[in-house]
Amino acid sequence: MSKKSLLIAAVAILVIAIIGITYLLFTEKKANRELVQEFQLDKEDLENEYSRFVQEYDELKFKVTNDSLGVLLEQEQLKTQRLLEELRTVKSSNATEIRRLKKELATLRKVMVGYINQIDSLNKLAAQQKQVIAEVTQKYNQASQQISNLSEEKKNLDKKVTLAAQLDATNIRIEPRNKRGKVAKKVKDVVKLAISFTIVKNITAENGERTIYIRITKPDNDVLTKSASNTFPYENRTLVYSIKKYIEYNGEEQNVNVFWDVEEFLYAGNYRVDIFEGGNLIGSQTFTLD
Repeated sequence: MSKKSLLIAAVAILVIAIIGITYLLFTEKKANRELVQEFQLDKEDLENEYSRFVQEYDELKFKVTNDSLGVLLEQEQLKTQRLLEELRTVKSSNATEIRRLKKELATLRKVMVGYINQIDSLNKLAAQQKQVIAEVTQKYNQASQQISNLSEEKKNLDKKVTLAAQLDATNIRIEPRNKRGKVAKKVKDVVKLAISFTIVKNITAENGERTIYIRITKPDNDVLTKSASNTFPYENRTLVYSIKKYIEYNGEEQNVNVFWDVEEFLYAGNYRVDIFEGGNLIGSQTFTLD
């Protein structure tokens, strides 16, 4: 083979080699460009995931009432923000860092799932406790209402028992008498007031000695009395009495007679007799002196 033929063959081989190398370089550059684009997409997806995690931690913190758990969530959120900042500074072509941050994201996802489950459990427990407290409170209020009703019923019953045990004076008669013991026709002739009444039968009343107070009130509402110290208690105050009478009560009907000796000036008008026993007004009657 001549030198010219050898030269042509060498040139042809060189051209083919250049074409092959050029094709390989082009193919590799294209593959690298596609790989860079893929890394760029991965990086964008990672940034979106990290940003979403940061936002989810904000939402989780609003659902937490436990202070210790709130501190842990805050720490995890700060860690997520730090990794997000790292990711933003990493080049798309840095496959090693992107893969590392992907692994970190997977770890964060597991941690977050654990916190979500823990928060759900705590919220369910809190809801159950709230329900139990509400039920206990309701039962307590119902019991308190029942006790209040029973107390009120007892008060009413005690009041009825007290009223039932109270003495009652009926058939009250006032007879003005003159010095001969006869009924006085004129007020100027009255020297004594004879007062009689009946204590009715009451089997619920307690037997024993009873003190009866009688008040005789003049037309001017002044009470006849022998001494200003003759008083007895009635409804948180002290009243003056005219006559005090002791009786032995046995539950049966009993007639009572008392007398008032007139030592003061009496004038015509309407008078009133009130009878008290045990702190109760048990009878009243008016009469007129002409």
